[in-house]
Amino acid sequence: MRPLLTAAFLAATTGPVFATDTLEALGEALFFDVNLSKNRTQSCATCHDPEVGFVDPRETEAGRAVSLGDDGESLGDRTAPTAAYAMFTPSFEQLDKTAWRGGMFWDGRAAGLAGQAGGPPLNPIEMGMPDKASVVARLAENDAYVASFKALFGDAIWDDDTAAYDAMTQAIAAFERTPFFAPFDSKYDRFLRGEVDLSPQEELGRVLFTSEQFTNCNLCHQLRMSPIAQDEPFTNYEYHNIGTPVNKAVRAANGVKGPDLGLLANPDVDTASAGGRFKVPTLRNVAVTGPYMHNGVFEDLRTVVLFYNKYNTLDKARQINPETNKPWAMPEIPQNLAVDELTHGPALDDKRVDALVAFMKTLTDQRYEHLLED
Repeated sequence: MRPLLTAAFLAATTGPVFATDTLEALGEALFFDVNLSKNRTQSCATCHDPEVGFVDPRETEAGRAVSLGDDGESLGDRTAPTAAYAMFTPSFEQLDKTAWRGGMFWDGRAAGLAGQAGGPPLNPIEMGMPDKASVVARLAENDAYVASFKALFGDAIWDDDTAAYDAMTQAIAAFERTPFFAPFDSKYDRFLRGEVDLSPQEELGRVLFTSEQFTNCNLCHQLRMSPIAQDEPFTNYEYHNIGTPVNKAVRAANGVKGPDLGLLANPDVDTASAGGRFKVPTLRNVAVTGPYMHNGVFEDLRTVVLFYNKYNTLDKARQINPETNKPWAMPEIPQNLAVDELTHGPALDDKRVDALVAFMKTLTDQRYEHLLED
């Protein structure tokens, strides 16, 4: 499933050194290079594995909710979001006093794909490199990189560590903008092109999902007539507090104390109403990229639908988390809940819950369809 590395990089390991002729090919090599982490065990692809929808499939002490660091011990506090379709994320901006959109990571703190690519290598609980100079020194160990950086950025690129580091992030971003990350070939896309039919259950889910009369899904996960993407990315990239509870298993494993402030942890945001808000994720490949929410607190996609549905029903049975058989836990940050969005639409019966799940399964890229449960 990984794209073929250019002949230049393959030849560089056994024969004469050649420079790649494209930024995308250089970025591909960098994306899979474990030598850019402190202990040479972790690459971008480790936490964004293209075999499983560009998320982290590794089991840890906290399950698959968060990622294990290069040191083999550190655990993060948020799940690694998919890198698929991330190219369409707009720049971070504040829309008004209580609304924000865009930016990378769950809190929008990085600007664009290149900004995101520059974060993990220097994060002490991720790839663990001490500084940019150390990363550049690792790059310089590879003669193919040296030749490629010179060919693509000029001979002087190696004279400035910051410039070389930024060049690395630009190359990774260029690779992440290729169709390998956004094929738009799911069953839903093929349905739109008239190539396949949806099942009756999937069609019911599609109707429910796209109608504000029946659900609140499309308030945040549908972006028609998008200026960002010609096709539907299934997110409006805004920030909301939906009342996600603490993942106690993660906190028991990583020892983190205190609430995750979400958007308020973004250094460019200092408004109290930002607390507890997280960026709306794409629903592309959602059925194969669990666990769910920013902290991986829910294992099953159906649980997520039921979690939203609890805001719209007084049925006592719907106030029970099916994964714990206990009442839904309280929000980690109870302030700033997106009440209007969460309470929009009627309660859903099991038939409609299952239909929504069936429809979201149709958003799975064709190469991941084998991962879907029967």
